[in-house]
Amino acid sequence: MTNMKDIFQHLKGRRVFITGHTGFKGSWLAFLLHEIGADVMGFALSPATTPSHFDLLNLSQKIKHVEGDIRDASTLSKTLNDFQPEFVFHLAAQALVRPSYDNPTATFSTNVLGSVHLLDAVRQCESVRSLVYITSDKCYENVEWIWGYRENDQLGGRDPYSASKAVAEIVFSSYNRSFFIQRPLLGAASTRAGNVIGGGDWAVDRIIPDCIRAINQDNPIRLRSPNATRPWQHVLEPLAGYLLLAVRLYEEPKRWNGSWNFGPSTHEVRTVQNVAEIIIDHLGKGNIEIVESQTQVHEARLLQLNCDKAHQLLNWYPRWNADTTLKATALWYKAIMAGQDAEQITRTQIHAFFPELT
Repeated sequence: MTNMKDIFQHLKGRRVFITGHTGFKGSWLAFLLHEIGADVMGFALSPATTPSHFDLLNLSQKIKHVEGDIRDASTLSKTLNDFQPEFVFHLAAQALVRPSYDNPTATFSTNVLGSVHLLDAVRQCESVRSLVYITSDKCYENVEWIWGYRENDQLGGRDPYSASKAVAEIVFSSYNRSFFIQRPLLGAASTRAGNVIGGGDWAVDRIIPDCIRAINQDNPIRLRSPNATRPWQHVLEPLAGYLLLAVRLYEEPKRWNGSWNFGPSTHEVRTVQNVAEIIIDHLGKGNIEIVESQTQVHEARLLQLNCDKAHQLLNWYPRWNADTTLKATALWYKAIMAGQDAEQITRTQIHAFFPELT
């Protein structure tokens, strides 16, 4: 993989605007950018969980933290324009499949209309040189074939969450071709990442947080779909791709725009049950119970990405295999459960992943 030292140096001192920085992936990104010396502003709702990675890292004291809803177009636009960022990372979203069935309206309004608001704010902000617009690997029409989806495969989605991400991609493409292409100094790209895991995630209906909650409460880990497979990768993998892509967009805007997949090798796919077993092994306790789903909602069982474009053009490759990823994730939670400092364990793992920082 590309040595990230020059990428970090390029971002040092730059104004970077992040939506969704109070979420799991967003908090890792905000902390990483703070560590490398960027001038970071985040715009997001308050953390959705207690505890949260954002709060444990005390990020509100480290970066410019603005609480706001991306569905509030005027506040979002004013905040972004007042800050005059050079880099924008859009992560704010309703990010879960099963809750999208409970409240599809909120899912579509956040993931589609909220994204429109962000894109329009960027359209009106001349300082922006690089936009990385994060959607999801679930934006593809998933026919559950064994091949990884490529960036030019069909978009779609059976569940409201997946459909909202497909629509968000279409909206991005429209803005890119209608407006951003006319600005020679603005590079814009959308990114689609496979399922990310790592310390600091406490969302409901995600395998790692569900395991940790069950173990903490001395309850069995209840698995609905033990044989479902996912392209598990550590949260720092796609973040490395986003930062690399962001700087390339800044340097050569029109060469790097478009859509990009960031996912692990197909050799690193693991079943949900295998993931739970590895977490139990590293934490030294816990047990599994296979249960029938109490609802009839559809959940995809097979999904993986083809990342040849990122490999061959960006020289981006995963740094950690699935075993290393799962070990690091388990040890992060184990350290927190033992009373250790979240900021220190997060920093330690960032430096282990990016030796260029030391």
